[in-house]
Amino acid sequence: MFDVAAETALLLGFAAFFAGFMDAIAGGGGLVTVPALLLAGFSPVEALGTNKLQSLFGSGSSVIAFASKGHVDLKAQLPWAAVSFLASIGGALVATLLPSELLETVLPVLLIAIAIYFAFKPRVDDIDRARRVSPLFFGLTAVPLVGFYDGAFGPGAGSFFMLAFVALAGFGVLKATAHTKLLNFASNLGAFVAFASVGVVFWKIGLMMGAAQFIGARLGAALAMKKGATVIKPLLITVCIALAVRLLLEDGNPIAVYFGFQT
Repeated sequence: MFDVAAETALLLGFAAFFAGFMDAIAGGGGLVTVPALLLAGFSPVEALGTNKLQSLFGSGSSVIAFASKGHVDLKAQLPWAAVSFLASIGGALVATLLPSELLETVLPVLLIAIAIYFAFKPRVDDIDRARRVSPLFFGLTAVPLVGFYDGAFGPGAGSFFMLAFVALAGFGVLKATAHTKLLNFASNLGAFVAFASVGVVFWKIGLMMGAAQFIGARLGAALAMKKGATVIKPLLITVCIALAVRLLLEDGNPIAVYFGFQT
């Protein structure tokens, strides 16, 4: 059993609350909670597994909030949530086989590209645009790809779902956020099932953080629905850049080493 001091547990709770608030609006909650768990003494795989447990509460809270206000049709989206769930299980199960160096090299570039897209693309607002691909094509390509990535690695998955909904499905930013939370909940659930099956989830800490994240996500979703693109767009850009910077600062990141920022 992994025990932490009361002060550490309190800090983890605050981290989860803030992560839930931020994640409900723009994604990137793992940017806060995974490092917090690592600093508390969890191994990387334990941090990922426990993070998936607590993130279920945040993404679930967001789904409830958005669905209750009619921003997402749960029944219509359930098949794609199932695809995201299954893809995430596959990603989590093969996580140890993926070359981490490749992800560490490509991911910061992708996140910065997403930030640039939302910063400079005209008419990124709450109005739906023309759909560029059919719902079936979207559900069989973008959904499993991001779901698999979320299970295998995780950081930025919400941002990738957001980009797909805006750029391919033609959704407005608020509608894209609402639908992202449903698919992100499904991918979190799939990865959690995989990690729990191999015993790397610490339930007491995960449930405590989950309660804090549930409250934070509820408040974040309420703010997103009230302010729409005016708050979602800048926070999404900030989260993408912050996550890219954090990944570049990790010891041994290939990009940082190549450009001489690390030795």
